[in-house]
Amino acid sequence: MNKVVLMGRLTRDPNVRYSQGENPMAVARFTLAVDRRRRRSENGDDQTADFISCVAFGKQGEFVEKYAHKGTKFCVSGRIQTGSYTNKEGQTVYTTDVVCEELEFAESKNAQASGDSFGGFGENRSGNSGSSAPAPAPQGPEDGFMNIPDEIDDELPFN
Repeated sequence: MNKVVLMGRLTRDPNVRYSQGENPMAVARFTLAVDRRRRRSENGDDQTADFISCVAFGKQGEFVEKYAHKGTKFCVSGRIQTGSYTNKEGQTVYTTDVVCEELEFAESKNAQASGDSFGGFGENRSGNSGSSAPAPAPQGPEDGFMNIPDEIDDELPFN
């Protein structure tokens, strides 16, 4: 199985090109900076990141072109694809890219503007709809948790 799930921020604006031919297709290339989980050292500055090359085709590429820019936090799922080519100097260059099958925002626009790293997943899905409108926020108490009635315990299949 070849499945990759990443969450990170774009290191720069994506490079989007369109294929030649009768039905041009968007090809968006971008790099995600993905934090690496590590044990913290005494001074706490061992935070490192991996910079992962990604490519999105077709509708996903158009979504990236329209909504992605440097610093945007995305959750990406797809597959790893390797390849090689010969450069102008005659040297073989090996490549590894994540081919994006699904893309979604990993934080709200408000969280991104304020620098808050606790944005919600799936507020703007790029799936089939391609909609950029955020999902409506659930209405509830100020602490953000939904009130659950006490009598619901009798209906739960586990205790």
